Amino acid sequence: MSDKKAQLTVDGVDGNIEMPVLSGTLGPDVVDVSSLTGKGLFTYDPGFVSTAACESKITFIDGAKGQLLHRGYPIEQLAEKSDYLETCYLLMNGELPNAEQKKEYVDTIMSHTMVHESIVNFFKGFRYDAHPMAMMCGVVGALASFYHDSLDINDPEHREISAHRLIAKMPTLAAMCYKHSKGQPFMYPDNNLGYSENFLHMMFGNPCEQSKIDPVVAKAMDIIFLLHADHEQNASTSTVRLAGSSGANPFACISSGIAALWGPAHGGANEAVLNMLQEIGDESRIDEFVKRAKDKNDPFRLMGFGHRVYKNFDPRSRVMQGICDEVLGAMGAENDPLLRIAKKLEKIALEDEYFVEKKLYPNVDFYSGIIMKAIGIPTDMFTVIFATGRTAGWIAHWNEMISNPYKIGRPRQLYTGYTQRDYVPLGQR
Repeated sequence: MSDKKAQLTVDGVDGNIEMPVLSGTLGPDVVDVSSLTGKGLFTYDPGFVSTAACESKITFIDGAKGQLLHRGYPIEQLAEKSDYLETCYLLMNGELPNAEQKKEYVDTIMSHTMVHESIVNFFKGFRYDAHPMAMMCGVVGALASFYHDSLDINDPEHREISAHRLIAKMPTLAAMCYKHSKGQPFMYPDNNLGYSENFLHMMFGNPCEQSKIDPVVAKAMDIIFLLHADHEQNASTSTVRLAGSSGANPFACISSGIAALWGPAHGGANEAVLNMLQEIGDESRIDEFVKRAKDKNDPFRLMGFGHRVYKNFDPRSRVMQGICDEVLGAMGAENDPLLRIAKKLEKIALEDEYFVEKKLYPNVDFYSGIIMKAIGIPTDMFTVIFATGRTAGWIAHWNEMISNPYKIGRPRQLYTGYTQRDYVPLGQR
């Protein structure tokens, strides 16, 4: 806490209201407004865009600089030198593991990849054309019915094993969502494979033959998971924290995060990129749609360009750009019509004066959508992939909150409805 103070003068309230100003290790100072309730006042901040709802040591974003740090480590360094499971360990524990700790952690995660056979019956209850995110919401929440032995949120060991189970089982459940939609048999995990290789094995493998996983694709999948592992206090992470503040079990909390992520304004952005490419349809129409995007009176917007948080560039997109080119080459997908449209749009966005001036650079959703399309992942699975990677961040934030003193979330409101009025009997209305 700093020695700085903020003062607020409000008509009808005697004297100035003095509030402490808090300073973090990075980022802007924060005015502690908690004393306002004692004066009969609340703050009004739709979307909580100017409100710090918690204190956290996990992730920091500087949108103006295009900076994303996990426990102080730049995302570019983690993407280049680390891998997804090591990043999971970092988010959960605060430090990178040594060689022995990493091996133990990876072995622990891989030992939890199986799901109970009864989960198969859950999937039998879904229509073949059910949206994968609908299935994920339901099945992840239902995991709590299988693990009564470790649902004491006040027990650190229970929280740890729940974290391990969630991180380990999400790829298995994600692949099951895909297989169910295709009417194909579920694939058991192969724990001789790495985390991302195993996911691709369960997604695209079949019991009739041994899976062949392209190392370029496996690396790309791992980086997609890593780059989506956490992103500070976004809508879904805040939802997980809010659900967790009620004392709900971790599976219910993660299920609530999946539900929030399902919204097209949050996790559906990379799916929207592919839908946009399909709307454009042909390279000959690119100029037409770019012109529409520049027209303030046209509601059309190019999806996957610019970012709400990053006012300069999305640091994750630079990593994905290189991976994108590698995957397209490995899959021989350079001539796919939609991907050709995407690459031409990328070139325009990086060179066109309008996009450069407004800093509408391709973001992580633009490239991840292209990569997953090239791999063969259908668009309705994109958000499921996002949820699989983001589980590490969700569970880390949930654990951080539960490990420290916390209050149940209770946002206030500015009421603009009727004042008190008397009930009128039905015959007199």
